[in-house]
Amino acid sequence: MTIVSSHNLAKTYNDVLLFHNIAFGIDEGDRVGIIGRNGVGKSTLMRIIAGVEPPDAGTVAYNNEMRLEYLHQLPAFETEATVLQTVIDARPHVRELLEEHARICAAIESGKDEMASKRLEKVSHAIDTANGWNLETEARIILGKLGMTDFDAKVNRLSGGQRKRVALARVLLADPDLLILDEPTNHLDADSVQWLQDRLQNSAKALLLVTHDRYFLDAVCNRIVELDQTKLTSYPGSYEKYLELKEAAVASQEAEAEHTRNKLRTELAWLQKGAKARRTKQKSRIDWISKMQSEQKKTEQRDIKIEVGNIFLGGRVIDVAGLGKSMSDRVLFRDFNYVAAPGDRIGIIGPNGTGKSTLLRVLAGELEPDAGYVNRGVTVRIGFFKQENSGIDPTQTVIGSLREIAEFIDTGVGRERYITARELLDRFLFPPKQQHSQIQTLSGGERRRLELLRVLMGNPNVLFLDEPTNDFDIATLGALEEYLQYFLGCLVIVSHDRAFLDRTVTTIYAFEENGRIREYPGNYSAYLEKREQLDSARQEARAEAKTENRKETVQPAKKKKLSFNEQREYDALEKKIGQLEQEKQEINDFMASGGNGDYKLMADKSARIIQLDEELDEALLRWMELGETLE
Repeated sequence: MTIVSSHNLAKTYNDVLLFHNIAFGIDEGDRVGIIGRNGVGKSTLMRIIAGVEPPDAGTVAYNNEMRLEYLHQLPAFETEATVLQTVIDARPHVRELLEEHARICAAIESGKDEMASKRLEKVSHAIDTANGWNLETEARIILGKLGMTDFDAKVNRLSGGQRKRVALARVLLADPDLLILDEPTNHLDADSVQWLQDRLQNSAKALLLVTHDRYFLDAVCNRIVELDQTKLTSYPGSYEKYLELKEAAVASQEAEAEHTRNKLRTELAWLQKGAKARRTKQKSRIDWISKMQSEQKKTEQRDIKIEVGNIFLGGRVIDVAGLGKSMSDRVLFRDFNYVAAPGDRIGIIGPNGTGKSTLLRVLAGELEPDAGYVNRGVTVRIGFFKQENSGIDPTQTVIGSLREIAEFIDTGVGRERYITARELLDRFLFPPKQQHSQIQTLSGGERRRLELLRVLMGNPNVLFLDEPTNDFDIATLGALEEYLQYFLGCLVIVSHDRAFLDRTVTTIYAFEENGRIREYPGNYSAYLEKREQLDSARQEARAEAKTENRKETVQPAKKKKLSFNEQREYDALEKKIGQLEQEKQEINDFMASGGNGDYKLMADKSARIIQLDEELDEALLRWMELGETLE
């Protein structure tokens, strides 16, 4: 059954036609991903479908029984409500029933209301029907999965990333028939992205989203629609299937274009011979050639071209020893050591708020460490693409903002060795007309692309990228990945984008417990494999610890390879891992039951789970080390 349908939609923004004559529908169970370059109108189309913004032409019709929730790209909260109150308000009817239930209970206790018992029975039944008893518990769980633990914080004082997570929790708790999500993975760490991905995959509700996360797009969506050149094209299947279909379509277009070019050459040659007879026929052929030439221009598609030179980088880049930093009595990282070298490709991952961006700022010299030191080589030229906007004057022109950095850059190679600001903007798909427009007319993605260009215009040989994939379209990400592939300097990336990390880095530094940063060779997928090995080892150790006669059957072989103290440690670790696993399972069961409404106890239990995970990782790593000796 169709729940949303639109016909003949059109929209113009700042005298630029975004799309026209669009027909678009969503059925029950559809999970649709919208893709397209920055500035083509993806977010605008979503706002129109959500009913937040009117189209210039066309209509949007909704099923009368359908409820939808829309997640803005940049949500804002003006109230003094707390995080928890804001999320619970996603289901106001249930909240009101719970408040009424509390008032009736208070009246019964006071003995002032003789009819209260009957009303209590009616309200309790309504709460049962709405499955409302666990509303607050469910809100807390969703917030926790999205990395929000301060439930009493005022929403109007949160950072942009925190507001986005609260808004996402709110629309998820609302459980509508249609979720419309604009960049839902922005400001989420990898674990939260995976949790959201699993939740949406297992949901039968309809979904419409825009995201730059290609793994997420591929896993969640069963239809891809591409907005390009004011038109919308639908492709059935996942993002991977879209790529296959798109590649076949492009190949067909190229073959057709080659046929058209051959026909043009023939016709132009005929014209050049200056046929004297049949002037009417000749004019029609001239008109036909003009038509073919104009059609060719319409189908032309330009790709972003990044060509920036690499400045000499000496043998000494960045040396880090014993680095530590704390904020508000909380240790962000400690005892971090790193000797950078040309060609390093480092990915930094970890939960939100652990200190990843702070680490980059310390390495760049913007913050002083509390312990240890950072030495930077004399030839180091750092380019720092930050997560937040750089504060460019919105009334400045696009080309003016770039000329602030440099009039041109020296690539050091080729006949076109010097690239002017105007030429570089053109290669980044800022046409001449847009170059002289004010920055405030750009879309969010276009502004971020300009900020990236300003960083690259400085021709760095050490590049720090802090969440570079936020607000970029897939084409820009592909171009950036290609540039980084040939970047000869030192690259350090903080990102939650799994596909981007897989394509750009060769080493992962993961923020883990107690401010420790652990190194994992390989890209993000290799890191996940290592973590899965740890989880498997944990399960194996738990099973072995429960086997009563295990010591008797394996101990003789161990004694040949381990010292007496190591053998005792190995046996003790098996027992400890089993006990820790059992305690963790008991806490998880307690949390899943709702904790009897004792939220202080639930908070204590949540903190204990974090501590248990830290102890388990420590024990498992040591157990695996001793086990390798046995093998």
